[in-house]
Amino acid sequence: MSNMSINTNYGAMVALQNLNKTNSDLQYTQNRINTGLKVAGAKDNGAVYAIATQQRADVASLGAVTDSLDRARSAVDVALSAGESIADMLTQMKEKALAASDTTLSTVSRAALNEDFKALRDQISKTVSNAAFNGVNLISSGAPSIAPLANADGSSKLTVAAQDLSLTGSNITLSAGSGFTSSVEAKSIADAVTVSISNVSAALGRLGTSSKSLEAHSLFVSKLVDSMEAGIGNLVDADLAKESAKLQALQTKQQLGVQALSIANQAPGIVTRLFQ
Repeated sequence: MSNMSINTNYGAMVALQNLNKTNSDLQYTQNRINTGLKVAGAKDNGAVYAIATQQRADVASLGAVTDSLDRARSAVDVALSAGESIADMLTQMKEKALAASDTTLSTVSRAALNEDFKALRDQISKTVSNAAFNGVNLISSGAPSIAPLANADGSSKLTVAAQDLSLTGSNITLSAGSGFTSSVEAKSIADAVTVSISNVSAALGRLGTSSKSLEAHSLFVSKLVDSMEAGIGNLVDADLAKESAKLQALQTKQQLGVQALSIANQAPGIVTRLFQ
């Protein structure tokens, strides 16, 4: 039998240690429930926290990649829309020039067709100059290629080549003053427009391929981000059903610990009975 003392209450000391441990576990569980995380900081699990932090940084970087791809897609889409309009105008210009090449046509009628031709010609220049998105115009003369980001560290990029659809450019061989006054000139212009239509169609095909590549890579990045976020969740997210059950158990344990400490604190009072 242990000695009875009013100076040292070993039972109360043990009960207090157990109660403190329960309170600490209870606080830890409550933090998990409040944050939804089993690893909220480095002290919870240093290795897992370091991995999750790196993955979060990569996810944030991929967000910048997505923005870059979206801007490039928008620029290409604007260029495609403008290019398709230019192709339609070239088709109409060919029609006007071919009609004017008819030797039986009157001078007045040919002049009217020429005016229509020049109006379409000038509209091409206006369309090219307005086909810009965020300062990027992929169909203007001398336009540089664009290279949106393709991965999280910026070491890989996708290149979209510009396609010059301006007058007197590499694809449209017509000059800014193209027109006709005779059937011979009209036939020559019609042949030049035919070549331009072929060149513009090829250029639009290249832009379309680039647009599809950007879209495919953007979809891949989106799926990659989802997978990485799910992986981070597997590492740091708490099982709230499990934590809820644990919380109830600890609350019960806390109540019992308080009762045990109360009983232990009553032990020194027995000493007074020895002196009655």
